[in-house]
Amino acid sequence: MDFFRKHFTNILMGGLVLVALAMILPYFFGQGSSDNLPQQIITPEEIKEYEPPFEHEGNLSFYKEDGTLIKTFEIEFARTAQETELGLMYRKSMKENQGMLFVFHEEKPRSFWMHNTYIPLDIIYLNKEKEIVSIAKNAEPLSETSRPSEGDAMYVLEINGGLSDKLGLAKGDHMTFESLID
Repeated sequence: MDFFRKHFTNILMGGLVLVALAMILPYFFGQGSSDNLPQQIITPEEIKEYEPPFEHEGNLSFYKEDGTLIKTFEIEFARTAQETELGLMYRKSMKENQGMLFVFHEEKPRSFWMHNTYIPLDIIYLNKEKEIVSIAKNAEPLSETSRPSEGDAMYVLEINGGLSDKLGLAKGDHMTFESLID
């Protein structure tokens, strides 16, 4: 009994060390590590099949210079660098009343391309007053050709290719938009 009382702390500490080792060692020898868990492997074909869903984050309307409403769109915003880089890539379709609005912090010449974009787009460049400065019409899907603005732009709207002609959108038309997420 004296032995137990005298060495109680050492016995307790030794037991705790053994329990800790029993919990940690399997990870060093492959048992219990994530290496042995089934992994989901995504193939290039599955990546090509993925289509990001449209998220209705706001509404945008175009008006003629005299104030006549042209059309209202449901829009998805691209505000961050990551959202801007992804844009409408991997989309296989988009409804006629939908688009993506890129919002930048400063007005300057802009240029877009169609890398990994599967649908033709009209790329509409707008200045800080939200007036159309130029339209790159029917940008070819998957093209890496740069489609620059013809003036400084703070906003860029991507809509289905050919739609700007169908609606009669032109330089000087202006837009308003509202966010549903802020």
